[in-house]
Amino acid sequence: MLQNTVIGLIASILLALIKLLAGIFGRSSALVADAVESLADTVGSILVWQAVRVAARPPDPRHPYGYGKAEAVAAMAVGGLLVVAAIFIVVKAIQEILVPHEAPAAWTLIVLGLVVAIKELLFRFVMQGAAELNSDAARADAWHHRSDAITSAAAFIGVSIAIWGPQWTGIPTLVFADEAAAFLASGIILITAVSLIQPALYELLDAASDEMARDVRRIAGQVEGVCEIEKVYVRKSGSGYHVDMHLHVSPDLSIRVAHALAGKVKAVLQQALPNLVSVLIHVEPAEEGPE
Repeated sequence: MLQNTVIGLIASILLALIKLLAGIFGRSSALVADAVESLADTVGSILVWQAVRVAARPPDPRHPYGYGKAEAVAAMAVGGLLVVAAIFIVVKAIQEILVPHEAPAAWTLIVLGLVVAIKELLFRFVMQGAAELNSDAARADAWHHRSDAITSAAAFIGVSIAIWGPQWTGIPTLVFADEAAAFLASGIILITAVSLIQPALYELLDAASDEMARDVRRIAGQVEGVCEIEKVYVRKSGSGYHVDMHLHVSPDLSIRVAHALAGKVKAVLQQALPNLVSVLIHVEPAEEGPE
């Protein structure tokens, strides 16, 4: 998997640099936007992979809850990087619209066509390795190549209209289709940025994971000896979850027995929900209702 990832990473960097140079010398805003998006995505992939390595570290005395939030920090950084890239693309496209310019060079279409083909091949290559190893991270990396191929295809359409549109239709303003494709690319980048920043921000602020809390409450409530579950707080950290809960048991139980029951609930939860990294249980005596 690592070999496939490195191959894909090197290919992505080379293709992004080729697109950037072709966009600059070929006078194509869409190609420059596509190159910026590819470079930002590549840098983001490097950050995410490093964050996954850090997040896999076991807890230590200084970080008793582990390093899981490293993934959220990386996602925030990648999201911020994408926002900056989108703003750069929009500013450059506006400048190109305000200043009269020629249509992009026709040879830029050859570059875009080759990029689409190579990116699709990389998608299939990396996805095959991901399927063999059943790796979600590798699948996400493969889809980065597919999304890059889609944005390059959109740029291909915009550049084609900008080159041939004015000649075939007699509408000179179609030359701005190149900038329109750049605006479209920036919109896609912003959507991607929001999809990364929002869940990462929730995780960093310890937002409640309601769905996991419902599963914890349901499973714990089925353990014999549990009278009531008063509170369940679940927060996400990387791929794992930390649980704090209040468990009501019979007031007649000794401390030893009540502690053993809490340990049983913890074991049942972690067996049923492998993503639970830690479960902290506070045991309370159940209040007897009226006869």
